[in-house]
Amino acid sequence: MVDTQEFHSNPALQVTDMAYRKVRAGHGSLRVRDLENEELHTASLELEWDMEKELEEPGLDRFQLECVEHQPVSSSSGGTMDPDLEPIQPSVSPHGRFERLQEDPNYVTRFSRTVPKGQRQNWTCVAKYLLVGVCVFAAGLLIGRYTFSRVQVKEEPIADTDVLEKIGLGITAEKIQALQRDFDSLSDLTEESKVKYIAQRWKEIGLKDVQVTKHMALLSHPGPVLSTIVDKSGNQCYLPSGARCEKQFTTTSEAFAFAAYSAVGNIVAEVVDVQYGSPEDLRHVQASTNVTNKIALLKLGGAPLLYKLSLLVELGFAGCLLYVDPCDGSFGYKTFGVTLNPGGNPSFPKDPRVVGRDNLYNLTSLLVQPISASLAKMLLSASAMGQGRPCVPMIMPPTSARKIINLTIENQVSFKAVHNVMGYLKGKTNPDRYVLVGSRHGSWYEGALADWGNGSAVMTQIIAFMMAQTRVGWRPDRTIVFCSWGGTSLGNIGSYEWGKENALVLQSRAVAYVSLHSPMTNSGSLQATASPSLLQLAGEIQKRHSMSCSRGAGCSVSSVSSLQTPGDANFFSNQLGVPTVEFTYAEVPKTERALFLSEAFFPPESSLGETLDPAFKLHETIAKITTEAILRLATDPVLPFCPLDVALNVQSKLKDETLRGLDLLNVAASLRENSTFFQSEVMRPANDPKERDPAHVRMLNDVLRDLEKSFLIPTPPAGFYRNILYCLSRQTPRFSILKDALEVSWHNSISHSQNLVYSAISSAQKLVQSGLDLFENENDNLK
Repeated sequence: MVDTQEFHSNPALQVTDMAYRKVRAGHGSLRVRDLENEELHTASLELEWDMEKELEEPGLDRFQLECVEHQPVSSSSGGTMDPDLEPIQPSVSPHGRFERLQEDPNYVTRFSRTVPKGQRQNWTCVAKYLLVGVCVFAAGLLIGRYTFSRVQVKEEPIADTDVLEKIGLGITAEKIQALQRDFDSLSDLTEESKVKYIAQRWKEIGLKDVQVTKHMALLSHPGPVLSTIVDKSGNQCYLPSGARCEKQFTTTSEAFAFAAYSAVGNIVAEVVDVQYGSPEDLRHVQASTNVTNKIALLKLGGAPLLYKLSLLVELGFAGCLLYVDPCDGSFGYKTFGVTLNPGGNPSFPKDPRVVGRDNLYNLTSLLVQPISASLAKMLLSASAMGQGRPCVPMIMPPTSARKIINLTIENQVSFKAVHNVMGYLKGKTNPDRYVLVGSRHGSWYEGALADWGNGSAVMTQIIAFMMAQTRVGWRPDRTIVFCSWGGTSLGNIGSYEWGKENALVLQSRAVAYVSLHSPMTNSGSLQATASPSLLQLAGEIQKRHSMSCSRGAGCSVSSVSSLQTPGDANFFSNQLGVPTVEFTYAEVPKTERALFLSEAFFPPESSLGETLDPAFKLHETIAKITTEAILRLATDPVLPFCPLDVALNVQSKLKDETLRGLDLLNVAASLRENSTFFQSEVMRPANDPKERDPAHVRMLNDVLRDLEKSFLIPTPPAGFYRNILYCLSRQTPRFSILKDALEVSWHNSISHSQNLVYSAISSAQKLVQSGLDLFENENDNLK
């Protein structure tokens, strides 16, 4: 019997023990032991070849798995392992999770099963088993013909393959275009009328279980008087767009250029250029200026807006003017709106003595107002505005005097109902496991064109396609929940309130969230945002669709990332740790400064579908890709998650991290080793119909479902996800809380942030290890 304490404390021994276990069963003569040693060596070589062939990155010759290198354990520092970070490569695991299972039919019998320790082959037992087997075989012949077809259906998802092949016929651009026009016609209706229309439409196309939920929430709106900016030097009054106040006209876009849930009132103060408001920018400003009670002139982008505003509050600023630098986006000349609500129905301080009029209903002490780049140029006294090649960013000249302004904000709040539409397509074998699919039915303000219409049109077409398949006998294995959310623009209010009400159920039953928040944002290329667990699935699906190259995007590299993105997926990925995936046509930000510009709401001048995709072919592609993702998540016997990708993602975040310590590296290496074996030892046989056991698969899927929950931390900085697997930048993937601790020491100490990361990785490692132990014991009991 192996010393279990030593086994669990040494990941290298774990790997060796699990790889060699099936060749330890025999005990007997010296000749038997010689044969056993020879078989042991052969099995070890075969194991190394299989693991490396499955998991190596194409074109990366240096990629090797740490768990099969059999490296000696370092004896320095108390026998702890010295992890080798050299093999770390960005996830996604190539070739698919189980390609070797199809290539080598003997793989399962040769590798995936373990033989109980000390098993002795007894001829008497063999004879008994043979006798019982003959009886069972005879009985099986009598009933086999009757039950054969049913067993076939359970073991091999042939029907689901047929459904996937019919996607090209059932979903068309013409149908999506017709639905888009229907939703555009609802622009002038109230939210309640839109909700009734959507619910009725879903019922008409066959979705029987459709529910409408209602949540009362405090909503923020522009006041009866427009917010103004008065330049005290010339006593000139400006509207947020830069137009003079004396002009007696206002446009719709002018009226709704506001920051929802900003503090209200007025303040007279000096304007200070803080650029993007990064910790480095603020340190530079603080070195030369007393910023207390000043008004920051802040560029949108680079980091979450709520994070940057929290830094301004901590430094003593009283107000903030937001704008978009034309170098970061062509829409920088327009006015826009933002929300300061982190999510759900806002909760406010109960002390009315908080500084600022009506601050009982504000989420910040700052007076926040979005303005156009042209007004920002005037306040900066800048000579350039998006000019030259390369583009010249806007900045206040060092010799110019700062302007003093009077900023007045007149927002107001009111209690209103927010509605959601929920439609359920019940699963046949696992109806208590949910795949959530979400879109929205609200714009930044009532009366705007249906910028939400493209997502709702794609969603409705997917529902129609699936309901057509149910009429010919198909049903998903897991329940699909279609969600149309209200209050998205003001802070994902509908999804947060519904999610909080059903949190206990969702924590154990929701397996994934597929987002249709914005299928089309501009004429860029096909992009995918996915949790690390779903990077493999998103990459595989994206590569199979040739339309991803139709806009001239590079097709050799799949554009898949795990970035924080706006939308209703926020609650499920950020609060519950549910793996999420979203496909959209968008431009890839060329610099980190252009990140998080999607937090701004620009009033659409025309339908996005009609201007960016007049033939609706790109919408059709999004619908087909999203449908494939839904079907995989709802019908694959084993959830299409990759625990190894999570482990690789963790190690990639630590590769260049200056704050990484030996403990972090050790636990990350252990997570990778366990994830590698879990993906091969447990997940492979579960995907083989000959090996599949329903109870085994259900337990396996529960481990996969809970893996990302390990990475939820209790109190992240404002604007940061609780799920620390999501990063803030494509260029520099790292744990955001470690970056914050390094740059803003007063938020969290470095040691505290390191402990949070260590605890999260350790929790994931223990979960995967417990899964390995569980299925090892189960296999022993079966034998």
